[in-house]
Amino acid sequence: MRSLKRCIVAALAASALAGSAVAQDLKFGAMPLNTWWYVAGASVAALVGPQLPKGGTIEVLARGGGIANPVVVNDNKAQVAMSNVATSKWAWDGEAELYKGRKHQNIRSLVGGINSVYVVAMLHEDYIKRTGNDTVEKALADKNIRIIMKPAGSSVPPAARMIAESLGTSLEKIRAGGGQIIQLDAAQITSLMREGRGDLYFETATRGHPAVTELTLTAPMRFIDLPEKALKTLAASGLKPSPMPEWFKGQKGPTRGADLGTHIIAHKDVPENIAYIVTKTIVENKDKLVERHKAWSDFKPEEAWKPENNAVPLHPGAAKYYRERGWLKS
Repeated sequence: MRSLKRCIVAALAASALAGSAVAQDLKFGAMPLNTWWYVAGASVAALVGPQLPKGGTIEVLARGGGIANPVVVNDNKAQVAMSNVATSKWAWDGEAELYKGRKHQNIRSLVGGINSVYVVAMLHEDYIKRTGNDTVEKALADKNIRIIMKPAGSSVPPAARMIAESLGTSLEKIRAGGGQIIQLDAAQITSLMREGRGDLYFETATRGHPAVTELTLTAPMRFIDLPEKALKTLAASGLKPSPMPEWFKGQKGPTRGADLGTHIIAHKDVPENIAYIVTKTIVENKDKLVERHKAWSDFKPEEAWKPENNAVPLHPGAAKYYRERGWLKS
């Protein structure tokens, strides 16, 4: 009888082990080509893919953004994705305007504190010479202003809306008064700004941001500080007021902006062993990730588990890894 029990236990254990090794196909939510998040997603996929159970694949989606990715993961259309810490929190809570009160609580965090993502503003030098407007306040008061930003699905439009409203106007009022709000993908923005067809450019910038780097090296751009009123409004919505270091041509020292934060999220039903593999691979390969993009330089693996770097609960597979490292105690 004992021998039979041992055989049953062994069979169950073998079955569980086999189950954990089932090939897992993952979709990784990123952003369009020529964005830092697409580069990050491709870098993670290149490292994680070979670690997946035999036959498992990871596909990087060249679409999405800060607002869209928590929704895509929540609905399991992508199992893993880049996200902003602030927007993940907005999605979890069902922030009224952006998420229409719908709470997205199928999302879990894997790795936090990847890098700072600064909401920043840039003016074309030709615009400054033509108008004398050299601040956000002056530019937004210009009835003929041409504002450039990414489309809906990115964190930029809601941040730009908050900035405008903090200064007593709105994107709708600007458009109604004769101004233009032009929303394009990053690759199109660089061409448009180079050709002088835009004046004020709102972006979420990171160290080595491909589009911002290209633009500032090929067009005369000037980074301008966000006003104090705007910083207070953004802080009330979960962004951390913080100066962006002098990373780009067109900066004369650090530029006042607001930090959205970056982390990697997963659907709650991603198997624990897969979430563990993704987390472990990222945390233990910082050097390789930095080789692929400088934005990983500020990543502190030992702080990847901290609540302030994640905003939403950790996935059990990620929590298991952090406990093994001795970082997460509970």
